Amino acid sequence: MFTKIRVNLTGVASAVALTLLPVIVQAQSITVTAWGGAYTKSQEEAMYKPFTAKSGIKVLSQDYNGDLAEIAAQVKTGNVKWDVVDVELAEAIKGCEEGLFEKIDASKLPAGDDGTPATKDFLPGLVTPCAVANIYYANVVAYDKAKLGANGPKSLNDYFDTSKFPGKRGMRKHPSVNMEWALMADGVAPADIYKVLATPAGVERAFKKLDTIKSSVVWWTAGAQPPQLLASGEVVMTSVYHGRIFDANAKDKRDFALVWDGQVQVPDLFVIVKGTKNLAAAQDFVRFATSTTALTEQAKWIPYAPARNSSLGKIPAATKAWLPNGGHSGRQMLTSAQFWSEYGDDLNKRFSAWLAK
Repeated sequence: MFTKIRVNLTGVASAVALTLLPVIVQAQSITVTAWGGAYTKSQEEAMYKPFTAKSGIKVLSQDYNGDLAEIAAQVKTGNVKWDVVDVELAEAIKGCEEGLFEKIDASKLPAGDDGTPATKDFLPGLVTPCAVANIYYANVVAYDKAKLGANGPKSLNDYFDTSKFPGKRGMRKHPSVNMEWALMADGVAPADIYKVLATPAGVERAFKKLDTIKSSVVWWTAGAQPPQLLASGEVVMTSVYHGRIFDANAKDKRDFALVWDGQVQVPDLFVIVKGTKNLAAAQDFVRFATSTTALTEQAKWIPYAPARNSSLGKIPAATKAWLPNGGHSGRQMLTSAQFWSEYGDDLNKRFSAWLAK
């Protein structure tokens, strides 16, 4: 928050004082809101701490579940508490269209450390008028090898097969990914998913497939939950952000495995909340946090693919094997931000009604 210095002097004395003291000094802190857990930890180590060391501006961390509603409430009331937020691409597009985010000047983003201009260094479509990408991750299926051994699921279809794999399944309480998975498991090719899902018949088909496992689902809302569900044995398998499994194996000595077939890749981007009182500091943070060095460092903490080519080239081979683009076999697709921006509201309502049945 900006610190205002008020001087209770009058006349010439006041004028002299104001020439000696700035009316507004640089923000002492900014609040960056993201997804929590291992992901936020990676940002703290690769971005927050180095940014504070360089600028003197403290970064305060908040967690959320990805819903734009809280951001919209802050903007509409003028009570903006978050300065920078980590959002998925569909929300970045929608929020920009709705005036929830400040515009970001791409020409002021730092070039890659190999000299490549930022606009050419980022992967296509990952710098938008209001957002700059940091990573992209994959939604995949995970299971506990300590419990299933070599007999674990091998494909996305196994996730929907309760006869072959009886037991509970963890699933994020949100229509995105679940709708794509339902159609993919029902035989729709990844390239045709959104064409089918854009039709009433396609939506019905997806929900019909989800109906087949609905009674076996344990719903989760935070990224830290799926590894916990596996560890406790509450579920036999779960949908998960792939980096959370890497983190659980590395830190908690788990023996969790991923099923890469059916992976849905999703970019994450930084946005600046409209009306922030710390605009200059927030802009500085976004530029710093999306630099080649910061994105390379982040991958050391969690294996999410950096959004810059100049960073990707610096990732060690052992880490690359955990990245969504690490050459895994099976079906894969990139989420369509445009589709979810256009159809998301309707599908969210339909999904909530389906849950209530």
